Amino acid sequence: MPSPMDHALSEAAAAAARGEVPVGAVVTDPAGRVLAMAGNQVEALGDASAHAEILALRAAARRWGDKRLVGCTLTVTLEPCAMCAQAAALFRVGRVVFGAYDPKGGGVEHGARVFSHPQCNHVPEVLGGMREGECGDLLRGFFARLR
Repeated sequence: MPSPMDHALSEAAAAAARGEVPVGAVVTDPAGRVLAMAGNQVEALGDASAHAEILALRAAARRWGDKRLVGCTLTVTLEPCAMCAQAAALFRVGRVVFGAYDPKGGGVEHGARVFSHPQCNHVPEVLGGMREGECGDLLRGFFARLR
């Protein structure tokens, strides 16, 4: 049975095939069932906020039937940026699991460190570096092909 990170990596690969930065995200319910999956669609939608995390969180909330995803897990192939980290806090996810660290644009362990900020209204459990090598290789390969 595929893990949430397997699904996220699949979404990231599909995003890369569409010419999007290869980031994939999955939201699972407290029992581990997939509520929603998404890959970046920034280019396709012409929307700078169409990050995989935002798309997956919105779809999961619709399916869950609540604006709060209490007890749910957001799994993503890349450390969420500040926007996506704040969205995870606003959706009240219980846990954020991510693959590759993002020293340049990350908002969890790097940059804004949203969850460490005193004004952050909800702090999920964070697990970084899950299958970091695979996630990083996908991103590095994508950008190497662009150069």
